[in-house]
Amino acid sequence: MRRPVLSNLLLASGLLALTQLTMPTDAAAEARLALVIGQSAYRTVPELPNAANDAKGMTELLGNAGFTVTSAANLGQNEMRAAISDFAGKVSASGADTVALVFYAGHGLQIDGENYLVPVDLDPKREADIPLQGVRLNDMLNTLGALPTRARIFMLDACRNNPFPALSGAGHGLAIVDTKAGAPGSFISYSTSPGAEAEDGNGIDSPYTTAALTIAKQPNLPIEEVFKRIRVAVAQSTDGRQIPWESSSLTADFRFFGGDSSSQPALPGASAMALASGSRSVADWRRDLQGKEPKAAYELVITEDTVEAYQAYIELYAQDARTPRLRTVMERRRQMLAWERAVAINTRASFEAYLANWDNSDLAATARRLLLRVQNRNYALPVAAAASPAPVAVAMAPTCPCSTPTPPASPVNPAVAPVIKKRVDDTPPKRKVVETPPKPRRPPPEDVVYERAPPPDRGPPPAAVMQGIGIGIGLGMGLGGGGRGGDYHNDRGRY
Repeated sequence: MRRPVLSNLLLASGLLALTQLTMPTDAAAEARLALVIGQSAYRTVPELPNAANDAKGMTELLGNAGFTVTSAANLGQNEMRAAISDFAGKVSASGADTVALVFYAGHGLQIDGENYLVPVDLDPKREADIPLQGVRLNDMLNTLGALPTRARIFMLDACRNNPFPALSGAGHGLAIVDTKAGAPGSFISYSTSPGAEAEDGNGIDSPYTTAALTIAKQPNLPIEEVFKRIRVAVAQSTDGRQIPWESSSLTADFRFFGGDSSSQPALPGASAMALASGSRSVADWRRDLQGKEPKAAYELVITEDTVEAYQAYIELYAQDARTPRLRTVMERRRQMLAWERAVAINTRASFEAYLANWDNSDLAATARRLLLRVQNRNYALPVAAAASPAPVAVAMAPTCPCSTPTPPASPVNPAVAPVIKKRVDDTPPKRKVVETPPKPRRPPPEDVVYERAPPPDRGPPPAAVMQGIGIGIGLGMGLGGGGRGGDYHNDRGRY
């Protein structure tokens, strides 16, 4: 009797083990690590109560999704840098098959085209203080992007209004961060569109986190689908005032929770979502939206969140109540895309092109400041580039005039040719002067007058002597006063 019982136990154990291996699990294929930062207790500006609640809710959600969560609240600059560094160390030690997620709730700022997370001890007196007192978003992205991981996910509920009065020239919201420009395998989500401001909400959580806590729990949803649904939910709850945005360069699939998605309600307009992509033209979108109810068309274009989709909706539903709001979103998106290009190219032409179209925008003052910087840089570069070859060429060239390159011949004007020819005949070439330097000039001897006179025994008449003197004077003056005749005349004049 014992053998059948033992056999049954072994068979049951084997089936249980096989079932466990084949069942989908939340983190069966990868390690999951998360860093959750909630910034509420700011010291120089009003507190953000919802940020602490957002962080608490996300900590619970991610823990249930299989993440090992590190929570940090109300961090100063040094503490925030240390928390990011420690988290990067954990991710590095976890290996390449790791999903690293960072959730940040608090204030965020964009200064000179750069996004900054705001520590609770930040106290700026001017915009130039932000790089010294804040934590640059790209520093965190690059730190984690340098590590071999399966995926990196960043959720930023940081687009709230700017509370610092000294930063009146800072742009609204956050600047675009294109994950495709960095290391592949990243996903970044903003609580609202680039250049827009997110609401803190009337409940215990912000509209963005409220939607994330609900939708991310739905099983078997790819991450891209999760955030499309979050975007629609937030747009609905804020009457279109807030539309979340994301950028992805993921190379692997990710789901917060596993399970069967067949029981999940379909997203409005989902039948056309497979055709939607950022490469589709306005004409493509017009064909897909034609004949749809305004509400269904609105949710579809919000889901895809592209300029082309918004443009098609505005053209087809010009009288719809949602159209003015979408027009504002579309124009701001175009502006932020132009701003991203201007900052990335970072030339005089790029900033001038931006100012030509958005000279009165909130980023115009920053654009002029950056334009001045590149103008100073561009002013110095051509001078250095033009001046640098000349000293090298002069230093390496021989000093002998005979080695000077002969300039190319040019047509001679017949009207001035006689003048040029006369000057060449009258002025000896410098080459002869260099090769045969003149002997030192000495004062004429006292008896120079007798060298030109006839011998004494011949007894020249006085008229001949006067004629010789006249010849000497004429020759000296005719040769420009530089010959011996001129010297003789002068000497005689002094006597």
